[in-house]
Amino acid sequence: MKQAGTFLVAGSASGPALVLPGALSFWGGVDPETGTIIDRTQPAHGERLAGKVLVMPSGRGSSSASSVLAEVIRNGRGPAAIVLQRPDAIVTAGAIVARSLYGLVCPVVTTEIGQISDGDIVTICVLPGGCAEIEIGRVGASP
Repeated sequence: MKQAGTFLVAGSASGPALVLPGALSFWGGVDPETGTIIDRTQPAHGERLAGKVLVMPSGRGSSSASSVLAEVIRNGRGPAAIVLQRPDAIVTAGAIVARSLYGLVCPVVTTEIGQISDGDIVTICVLPGGCAEIEIGRVGASP
């Protein structure tokens, strides 16, 4: 299945979806050294973000959350991409800082997230004109 999205930070990425039912704050919610979700209120508590496409309604929390996101991207323990239901300035700022300071791209895109399930393979592509396309592959689904 494919659907359109809007880039907040453009780029291409692919990985298994880690779907959170609620917002996550990177500040106090993610260990900046390991990229592990440490927010005990999250069903995904203990999950590592590395290589995953993080899917959630929005980010949550203070402006310091952007520095934690930039740090986990810098140390290779951050998500491959972030898919949001609603735009989030703090999450976007963290990905922009990682790109600007470290040359590392973590695409951030907004789209309808209701069709994405935990473990789905999510691929984000840049279409001509800079539009985002999100392809959702069901694990175990036949082509």
